[in-house]
Amino acid sequence: MKNNLPPKLFLRFFRWYCHPKLQKHIEGDLMELYHQRLKEDGKRKADRHFIIDVLLLFRPGIIKPSEGYKNLNAYGMYKSYLRTGWRNILKQKVFSLINISGLSLGLTCSIFIALWVLDEYSMDAFHENGNRIYTVTSCEYSGTEVNGGYDTPGILADEMKKVLPEVQYACNYGWLEYNLFSVDDNKMKLPGNFAGEDFFKIFSHPLLLGTKETALRTPESIAISRKMAVNFFGSPEEAMGKGLRFENYKDLKVTAVFEDLQNNASEKFEYIISWELFMERNSWVKDWNNSGPFTFVMLQEHANAEALRSKIRHFLKNYDKQYSDLEHLELGLQPFEEKYLHSNFKNGYVSGGRIEYVQLFTGVAIFILLIACINFMNLSTARALKRAKEIGVRKVIGAVKTTLITQFMLEAFLFTAIAVLFSIMLVYTLLPQFNLLTEKNISSPLGDGKFWIGMTILTFLTGFISGSYPAFVLSSFKPVSVFKNSLKDNASSIIFRKGLVILQFALSMIFIMSMIVISKQVDFIHHKNLGYEKNNLIYLRLSGTLSTNFNTFKHEALQQPGIISISHISQRPVGIANTTGSVEWEGKSPDTRPTFTQASVGYDFMKTMEATLLSGRDFSEDHADSASYIINETALKVLGYKNPIGMPLTFWETKGTIIGVVKDFHFSSLHVPINPLVLRLHKGASWGYALIRTAPEKTSVAVEALETLHKKLKSGFCFCSSVCR
Repeated sequence: MKNNLPPKLFLRFFRWYCHPKLQKHIEGDLMELYHQRLKEDGKRKADRHFIIDVLLLFRPGIIKPSEGYKNLNAYGMYKSYLRTGWRNILKQKVFSLINISGLSLGLTCSIFIALWVLDEYSMDAFHENGNRIYTVTSCEYSGTEVNGGYDTPGILADEMKKVLPEVQYACNYGWLEYNLFSVDDNKMKLPGNFAGEDFFKIFSHPLLLGTKETALRTPESIAISRKMAVNFFGSPEEAMGKGLRFENYKDLKVTAVFEDLQNNASEKFEYIISWELFMERNSWVKDWNNSGPFTFVMLQEHANAEALRSKIRHFLKNYDKQYSDLEHLELGLQPFEEKYLHSNFKNGYVSGGRIEYVQLFTGVAIFILLIACINFMNLSTARALKRAKEIGVRKVIGAVKTTLITQFMLEAFLFTAIAVLFSIMLVYTLLPQFNLLTEKNISSPLGDGKFWIGMTILTFLTGFISGSYPAFVLSSFKPVSVFKNSLKDNASSIIFRKGLVILQFALSMIFIMSMIVISKQVDFIHHKNLGYEKNNLIYLRLSGTLSTNFNTFKHEALQQPGIISISHISQRPVGIANTTGSVEWEGKSPDTRPTFTQASVGYDFMKTMEATLLSGRDFSEDHADSASYIINETALKVLGYKNPIGMPLTFWETKGTIIGVVKDFHFSSLHVPINPLVLRLHKGASWGYALIRTAPEKTSVAVEALETLHKKLKSGFCFCSSVCR
């Protein structure tokens, strides 16, 4: 029966304001119409139309009179107040323009910030079982250092699902990358990822075709978006069961087509490939000592997350042979819905993230609106003396203070309503530019009923804040003082107005200082010494024929104008994140297992990066460097070697020697301390990125030459390079 009733809150609101003589008849019509819509359109639409009807009926002629005005024409009085307010607006054009424009601009800024904040909070909130989905976090203990993150072993998900009854589904998840796909002559480079078999069982990405059980079952399985299906095959139906060539490396079969992702999905991807293929291409994933991928789990319906969090803390102890009290990896759980806004780590645990910006801008929006309201108050009270005679006459003929307060509050609401309308027009007009500025895809809120409810609340709230003090000041004038021209501000009103001015000035200064600080931070980022020469250095994703014929590409590229040197690296030079504990050295304590960041690089890496070698040499074709390693300063401190060149180092059970020590350079976020780094040689370049050093002021020439070379080598994808910043 409850499902057949309209929203109780709005039904009570209607019964509260409706005239008793009309209530029975109107409510009957409302209920009849509601049940008709319920039958034809469903409860959601019926509820929405009922709310709209109740709000539209809130008008003179239907609203019951107030207790104190049963025998008076209260509506005529309010109409007179609004007419007077409108005349004052037209009479004082300059004052009205300044007041309305100031309030309108403040509201516009606040609305834009509110839209951004709401969009941030809505990220990843659409998953059906969101309250049961968790991200596995990791806390790495390395001696006295503790680092946190989302890096986990690539075989963790299957094991957790196997041995933990609280876990219903689990999957590992890789890194978002652009990969090359081709069907005959149709070739595209698209963003996507690798994920475990349970991915679509955990996350609510609707499947148009295929099933959650079979979408990612085999190494050749790939699930693609509607957009990708249309681009390659013409329609989702035509795509099912068809083949796609992946990176000129492997043929994949389309086993599912999912709906294009919503705007509030934090990660945008066009395809998901089976995790088994990722493990085939990356053998290191199968080692419990190596971390990198994410792990997502969905708990059983009545599972206790806190109990499971304690249970998995030392989960790896039974799998990692080198696990010790000082050097190990502990696991934790974080609700997936919190991950987008809470992704920073401090002392190994989640601490802040984008939520700090959300809270900051929420405060900014409130301050901007408060400044606009204070500006309205000051302007209104400053012209109070001009309306003194009007107030005196009204009081002489019988107006009481409460009616005058009502009049001036209505005028304030009229000002605010006009300002709100202008601000809505500005928001609608400037929203595309706002989306470009914030890199968002916020749709126009004008068709959303919640937006209009929010704007109504904002109008009343702003009108009350901005009009309350002027209303009380104006209504307190005494007729005798007005007509004797002896009207003066009392001390308390002077202090209050000065206080408002000081507060407005203080908030403005806070904004100015904040902008200076932000400017300094941006300037710091632009001029920060990263440990290598970031200017004139670009990187290019290796794909297609570039990955299989890198040496040919390098030889040809070095003949092009503006190019000085070329190397390659397995990960983006500004985002090296792969870590491992499988590093051994002479004199290492059995109880020590620090975590090292690692990457494979090509010849001429140091020359191309223009990083500083403190000792030793770079990888060279004149030496047999297949088992040679370059380490950074931080890694040298961990190893403890006094003369590291030529000393033994075993990496992933491959015994070798240290040939060089590079000065510490930033290879990740500036928020993250520089970790121990091991670089190893990879002679080929079947994956990763080409690093290209250009001559000063010749980058544009070099990029044009590289694009021409791409076409000549028939690389199989469009040219796209990035600057190392």
